[in-house]
Amino acid sequence: MAKSMRTIKNPFFTSHPPSPFFHFSLLFFSPPKKSSPRYLNHHHQTRCSPPQFFLLLISLSLVFSGISFLTSSLDSGSTCFSTVSPSSSLNFFISDDNRHLLTSLAVSTAPSLFPLPARGGYSGNMTEEEKEFWKQPNGEGYKPCLDFSLDYRKKSARVSKEKRRFLVVVVSGGLNQQRNQIVDAVVIARILEAALVVPVLQVNRVWGDESEFSDIFDVEHFKKTLRSDVRIVSSLPSTHLMSRQTIENQIPWDVSPVWIRAKFFKLLTEEGLLVLKGLDSRLAKNLPLDLQKLRCKVAFHALRFAAPIENLGNRLARRMWIEGPYIALHLRLEKDVWVRTGCLTGLGSEFDRVIAETRMAQPRYLTGRLNMSYTERRLAGFCPLNAFEIARLLKALGAPSNASIYIAGGEPFGGGPRALEPLAKVFPNLVTKETLAHKGELLPYTNRSSALAAIDYIVSLSSNVFLPSHGGNMAKAMQGNRAYVGHRKFIMPNKRAMLPLMENSSVSESELSLVTRKLHHKTQGHPESRRGRRDRDVVAYPVPECMCRHRKHRSVGFF
Repeated sequence: MAKSMRTIKNPFFTSHPPSPFFHFSLLFFSPPKKSSPRYLNHHHQTRCSPPQFFLLLISLSLVFSGISFLTSSLDSGSTCFSTVSPSSSLNFFISDDNRHLLTSLAVSTAPSLFPLPARGGYSGNMTEEEKEFWKQPNGEGYKPCLDFSLDYRKKSARVSKEKRRFLVVVVSGGLNQQRNQIVDAVVIARILEAALVVPVLQVNRVWGDESEFSDIFDVEHFKKTLRSDVRIVSSLPSTHLMSRQTIENQIPWDVSPVWIRAKFFKLLTEEGLLVLKGLDSRLAKNLPLDLQKLRCKVAFHALRFAAPIENLGNRLARRMWIEGPYIALHLRLEKDVWVRTGCLTGLGSEFDRVIAETRMAQPRYLTGRLNMSYTERRLAGFCPLNAFEIARLLKALGAPSNASIYIAGGEPFGGGPRALEPLAKVFPNLVTKETLAHKGELLPYTNRSSALAAIDYIVSLSSNVFLPSHGGNMAKAMQGNRAYVGHRKFIMPNKRAMLPLMENSSVSESELSLVTRKLHHKTQGHPESRRGRRDRDVVAYPVPECMCRHRKHRSVGFF
């Protein structure tokens, strides 16, 4: 049933951008055009005349001076993809287009994850629906633009050197829940003008994952990327180890920067140490513009996965990519999801009874809407789509039956093959990280759910199409990240409108397909503004705070 890709190897393909020096060599050492009379008459010369050599040295020195200026200015608090100042000495030697290239090559501007380029559709005959399915959305000119204000940058000079106030944050949950809390931890440290100790990952109660921050994320990259925004240290200094500390784990919802400073700043100044727990989504979604940009800088630039995880994730992504375009499905079919959502599995009464008994024994895990029946919850869109419903949705959207599908997520309840059988009947080329990895590649990550989720994240980011079966932290993170790296196709199922149609036997498959495509036409990764929606997270909707619309001849890209 699963598609085997164990024999695919492509050692020459890399998702990393070329070295900056490669571009510089193209700018300054490209051979003259063959039509040039000077070239035809003097091609035998192998050395520059003294004046030419002298001018070349001056040019190179000015170029590298300009690069140093760009890097230092970006590290000082701005990660904006904008042109070099007209006063720069580079202007005399480099065209507008090449100047943008130099700016985009600065280390601090690059996102922490680069997806592989989107593959074209399958060769051969395709229906119009299949062509439309693989088509990528129009980015409308929106590209990353983290231009911090002058006041923010002035304040950074002091905040980034803070040595008296220290903030410790304990984060919990799965990988993407942890990522959200780390993002807010950096922002809170900035608000309190405190140095941030590398966040502590709480042992996951569901999966028993005991990973530390450095097991999942690149600590040095995290520190370096944010060094102009917040001082980050690996551990508390000896002067603070025995100091008084306040441990706060009762933070209300939707707290503002004003509330945070009023509550903690004086206390932190007096005691020197504050410990925050239970931070999950407590910080307000609407913050001042600079703090929203800081959120994006942490999420898309600073949180790079640790090298072993990133390398393995990239290898698996290349094995999928080399076969052609592929779909990444994040299926929320794990046992704890069925327990928490109060939904039925669709696998039969035997499995539903197990879920019901677990829920009765642990009623605290049921999330909201306790007065609703299963049917009401499902039709309201509160339940994950099961494998049969996902198959019908993909078919209705125009996905070809021979499409390669990567399944992200944990082990489905009821056993993988049985739970996925309705999907595999329609789309037989199903692959998971377990079937895609070579022998022993996943062995270091046994019982490490966060690392496995990070591998899923990397492979999913490079997919042509990403579709989650249910909302949640992974879906939000992938939605924003795919927008930030080039508006890759993202489909959020409209379950509330679609499920009644699926259950209506009078609706034909062709009618279902037509209505389903209309329902999802405007929700497939096109730039969607966060403005005007207070409940939207800027990390999921980076337009317009973190992405600006550039004129075509001045756009800067790293895709």
